[in-house]
Amino acid sequence: MTTPWVNIHTHCFTGRGIELRTAGIHPWEAATRRCDGLRAELDGAEAIGEIGLDFACDVPRERQMELFGAQLALAEELGMPVVLHCVRAFEPTMRELAAHRLLRAVIFHGFVGSPQQARQALARGFCLSFGERTFSSPRTVEALRATPLGQLFVETDESPTPVEQIYARVAEAKGVSVETLREAAWENYKRIFKPT
Repeated sequence: MTTPWVNIHTHCFTGRGIELRTAGIHPWEAATRRCDGLRAELDGAEAIGEIGLDFACDVPRERQMELFGAQLALAEELGMPVVLHCVRAFEPTMRELAAHRLLRAVIFHGFVGSPQQARQALARGFCLSFGERTFSSPRTVEALRATPLGQLFVETDESPTPVEQIYARVAEAKGVSVETLREAAWENYKRIFKPT
């Protein structure tokens, strides 16, 4: 079997490779949504996401924190992985994550942060996912280079760029072959989403 392309987060489903299916309440929707019906929405989902904090948007931070905590509690109860949205809120996100016992996985999608932030997340066993936006920040490229393959994912997010091209860019930045990166992402996916 050929190793599949794993796209850990996408808004542009193509039906090619593995495109993670998630359900959750995005922080942009925190002012208008509640967690009440989320459990039903999780039917068929592989992870709760994308959830988190976005302190660059105009949704009140208190409401975002409340909803984030409730969704992490649900992930903890159900034993589900989480896919995080984190914008200008790294420290509050890490504090809230520390308050929960998430056994499966925490994946920072579209990670755009410093090497220091990456080290903190990686030290906690979290995974980082990189995509198109990675390459607009030299600090994030540095964080990518330091991320172990065993904690790394690749994604298209909102970009129309084919996942194969993003893999090629990430592999080049990491100094590994595309096939090595592809194998690593597949092994990470199987470990988290298909435990034996």
